[in-house]
Amino acid sequence: MAKQKKTWREKLEDSKDLPKTLAIPAPLEVDAIMRRVRKGKLITINEIRAALAKKHGTTIACPLTTGIFAWIAAHAADEEASAGKKSTTPYWRTLKTGGEVNPKYPGGVKRQRALLTEEGHRVIRKGKKHLVVDYEKNLFRPRSG
Repeated sequence: MAKQKKTWREKLEDSKDLPKTLAIPAPLEVDAIMRRVRKGKLITINEIRAALAKKHGTTIACPLTTGIFAWIAAHAADEEASAGKKSTTPYWRTLKTGGEVNPKYPGGVKRQRALLTEEGHRVIRKGKKHLVVDYEKNLFRPRSG
């Protein structure tokens, strides 16, 4: 006997064991983690998300809002630096998944590449992406957000 197909209602109600809880971080929480990354160290959005999820006691932190808030933090830091502020968020140390440099950060890839190289990292181009070589060896993993 053939297996009966699920109805659309059954498919809609099937949670697929998706996470039961999701943290939506505040922009300042993302910025606070980015600020903690010291010279020579790197972090990816995934490490930021993991720290935020742990802080809020959830399964995951929202990838979309975390990425948007990192982008906002980067531009706020650039704005502050342009106004003469000395201590700003080192946004160039925050990478996309897989060690990719974020082309949407201030100054684009060229500026971030220069800042990362100045701190001892090597950035290579792989297709359209710019990746930090062996970024995993220098990952900063915060204990919580």
